[in-house]
Amino acid sequence: MLIKLEEPKLLVKAIDVMSELVTEVRLKIDDSGIKINAIDPANVAMIGFKIPKEAFSQFDVKKEILGVNLDNLKRILKRCSSGSSLVLERKDNNLIIHIYDRIKRNFILSLINIEKEDKEMPSLEYSGKVKISSIDLIDSIEDCIVVSDACSFSLRDGKFFIEARGINSAKVEFSGDEAEISGQDCRSRYSLEYLQKFIKGAKLSDKTTLSFSESHPLKMDIKTENIELSFILAPRVETED
Repeated sequence: MLIKLEEPKLLVKAIDVMSELVTEVRLKIDDSGIKINAIDPANVAMIGFKIPKEAFSQFDVKKEILGVNLDNLKRILKRCSSGSSLVLERKDNNLIIHIYDRIKRNFILSLINIEKEDKEMPSLEYSGKVKISSIDLIDSIEDCIVVSDACSFSLRDGKFFIEARGINSAKVEFSGDEAEISGQDCRSRYSLEYLQKFIKGAKLSDKTTLSFSESHPLKMDIKTENIELSFILAPRVETED
């Protein structure tokens, strides 16, 4: 196996985000590209990640499954700078990582055995869908963090609301002028601890798509030309504030 990525910046950032949710993952590599599916240890959130074959300048692989510690991989990939190119090569039970910029640097990452099989991202039906500016979503989540540890996403009368209530409260409202809103009225509540981690991934793209239903898991999709990053988050079920 030998693959080369000319601009690894988005990969580096995506690995950084995922490493906050899961520690060990299986990188599945085949003739379609690279894919990661992983569930966090608390079974509250799931991650889906894809880079298509076309994103690579060189892609010489057979089917591979590489078990890696994400924190260790992240530390190495962060050595990439602007203008670096990245080459990944498997040799025996090691992943050889070459970083090319002004000089050539080589790292060896020991692969690990991960026995637990990955689940595919579930296909769920949703009542509501919102495509929103990633900057606006990040600001809204950060507003909610100020007052609570959970927030609700809701559609009402063609508008999208992000609200949080504790002793204090925060509320952000979006009309069809600020976001692409479709679907039926619905509301669901989610952990801000997880959303705070998800929105770091939203920084990869100008737009983020949110899909949700009444008291139903949230799906957050972040897409660029060469990367797809998705999160699924279980609803926060508890007594209303």
